[in-house]
Amino acid sequence: MSASGGGKAILAAFLANMGIALAKFIAWFISGSASMLAEAIHSVADSGNQLLLMLGGRRAKKRADREHPFGYGRERYVYAFVVSIILFSVGGLFSIYEGVDKLTHPHELTNYWIPIAVLLIAIGLESYSLRTAIRESNLVRARGQSWVSFVRHAKAPELPVVLLEDIAALTGLVFALFGVGMTWLTGNPVFDAIGTLMIGTLLILVAITLGIETKSLLVGEGATDADHDRIVGAITAGHEAEKLIHLKTLYLGPDELLVAAKLGFAPDRTFADVAVDIDRIETRVREAVPTARVIYLEPDIYRPGDDPTPPTEEFVIRSAD
Repeated sequence: MSASGGGKAILAAFLANMGIALAKFIAWFISGSASMLAEAIHSVADSGNQLLLMLGGRRAKKRADREHPFGYGRERYVYAFVVSIILFSVGGLFSIYEGVDKLTHPHELTNYWIPIAVLLIAIGLESYSLRTAIRESNLVRARGQSWVSFVRHAKAPELPVVLLEDIAALTGLVFALFGVGMTWLTGNPVFDAIGTLMIGTLLILVAITLGIETKSLLVGEGATDADHDRIVGAITAGHEAEKLIHLKTLYLGPDELLVAAKLGFAPDRTFADVAVDIDRIETRVREAVPTARVIYLEPDIYRPGDDPTPPTEEFVIRSAD
């Protein structure tokens, strides 16, 4: 997996979640805390999600073939979408069910210090995992770009998924600590159930957010506004084409952008001249946007007298971001 895929962040999150899940299950078994059980299931779901992200990264490296001529880059989007479904069903819905069950059938907790100690240790481990994800994200996040914009517009799905999972995990641990701590202080097990419901609600909200963003990538997103402008600039920087008639872009995978454009050339240009001009334009586009690996440029004859629009107007179809 490339650096942009966040391999280190995924591995750090997986190792942290495996250890945390085991500790939470032990604490739940000893104390009977519903919040601990919800957090344990949450950690198991996160561990499975990291495995899926790593599997998607490996499968995306498969070479293009006749059945998939543009390659398997979108496998990473598919697995990221599956992660959101697992987080919603296994993590969120189970926690809601467990919280409702403990509200209707409350029971006393025992050995409070064990789940509290586990939660404090887990907060430390999850903080390390989140720190790793933030450091990895900063390697690819544009300068001045907000975190919300990064999650919404990142073409590599792994880092946004791990970021949201780690934030949800830390917040969920705080909710669990609230539930267990308040139950300990007040002797009322309802607080433990409330903490469990808060965890489930949080996971469902994160899962819906991930599902919406990865669905957009699955449907197909074009180049960002900045990359779109760079491509237009690279095409029009030279004097080969008289006019950029239209332009469309599409991400075939996180690291592979398809660029298709129709260019108007002067009618007196020979086929050999146009071929050389197209090669030059392709070179400039790849230099401006390295992820533009698949480029199709269609030449057309441009006659200014046949253009019903003012000569200064450009017909450029901007791909949706």
